[in-house]
Amino acid sequence: MNPLSDLIARLGGRVLTDPADLASYSTDASRARPEGLPAAVVVARSSADVAAAVEWANRNDVKVSVRGSGTGLAGGAVAYPGGLVISLAGMNRIVAIDPANRLAEVEAGVITADIDRAAAEHGLMYAPDPASYRESTIGGNIATNAGGLRCVKYGVTADSIAALEVVLASGEIIRTGSRTRKNVVGYDLTNLFVGSEGTLGIVTAVTVRLRPRPVGTTVTFRAAFPTIAAAGRAVSAIMSSDVVPEVLELMDRTSVDVVEKFYPTGLSTDGASALLVGQFIGRTAIGDLEQATTMCRKAGAISVEQAEGDILLEARRVSSRALSAEGLRVSSDVAVPIARLADMFEAVERISAEEGVPIPTFAHAGDGNLHPSVIVRGDDDETYVDAERILDRITDTALSLGGTMSGEHGVGSLKYGSLAKQLDPATLAAHRLIKTAFDPKGILTPGRGV
Repeated sequence: MNPLSDLIARLGGRVLTDPADLASYSTDASRARPEGLPAAVVVARSSADVAAAVEWANRNDVKVSVRGSGTGLAGGAVAYPGGLVISLAGMNRIVAIDPANRLAEVEAGVITADIDRAAAEHGLMYAPDPASYRESTIGGNIATNAGGLRCVKYGVTADSIAALEVVLASGEIIRTGSRTRKNVVGYDLTNLFVGSEGTLGIVTAVTVRLRPRPVGTTVTFRAAFPTIAAAGRAVSAIMSSDVVPEVLELMDRTSVDVVEKFYPTGLSTDGASALLVGQFIGRTAIGDLEQATTMCRKAGAISVEQAEGDILLEARRVSSRALSAEGLRVSSDVAVPIARLADMFEAVERISAEEGVPIPTFAHAGDGNLHPSVIVRGDDDETYVDAERILDRITDTALSLGGTMSGEHGVGSLKYGSLAKQLDPATLAAHRLIKTAFDPKGILTPGRGV
């Protein structure tokens, strides 16, 4: 019996080998492309399926990539030629909601927004909400430690994870964390796996922390600024004040124009260089919003508009899709200290002018996370190489400002070659010691992440 026949004998119809199926599971939403088709795809229905697939891969020295709904933007889920893809999308059960302890137990393939909807029935919320939260899975969010619009107030994915079930490279299943608020037994393996991009183990089930759902008035503001620097001053003022927004997003003129072209929302820059959109929810929301808008005016806002509900935020949520519709793009997710946000935006504007290419940029302003995108015309290698060169300039600038090359999308395959720009040799070696300890044969997402 050849190795693949052995896997099929163990998992039956959950193993796909048809070339069309292999192709459909081989990519993610990034610009990374596989060098060839995998040998098979395992459509897992349980942790036992994942364990069996990984044990088989480890025994036969087969490289493994893990896929949820394929919304990743760093090339972390792209298939390896002759490798094995493990799809967790079918593991999509919300096992239990525990309102008394503010916890939810879910499988890794559950769509993130579905957790929030289930929690809402109990007056609770799952706080992290990446822009793709209506499509992305909780397992994928954990793999990259995803952020989102609400993370300015509630933190990133890691801040909402209580416990994990993980399949190791050996095929063994371990459980980390606990259902308690405090737990100092052993190493903090939970936070080690969060953000590890599938390189240390495969998360199959999760216990997430829920929060009380905000009640009261929901108010949103939009402030237009003549310069990025003025918008940056407003962000710094708001984030150093005693008002804490639920959301604080910044879009430059180019990104607003692209959004309105493909997904009209009524948003306009009114000739301004930047728009700041923020939201407050709760019994003090109106007073908080008044303070925030006053700070925007003091920072030089041309105009400030207020609205109830989420209408002003929709433009931000569709921005990624709009940029994709505008044309092929090469994007980044650098982050800088909040006080350097305006400096980073100004640097992107300068690079755009010097390179003669549009670089629409939007940002989770409240935590300094920017998403510059180089719009490219054409699909040839030379065009992409030049776009990558421009992104390298942006990354280098972020690092020079005390920032990071990735705020939430992860390193994946696309940024793997730039690791040494941020991690010194000793630090990088420490990461790889951990990788080797968990995955001695290097079968789990090799050549990515770390």
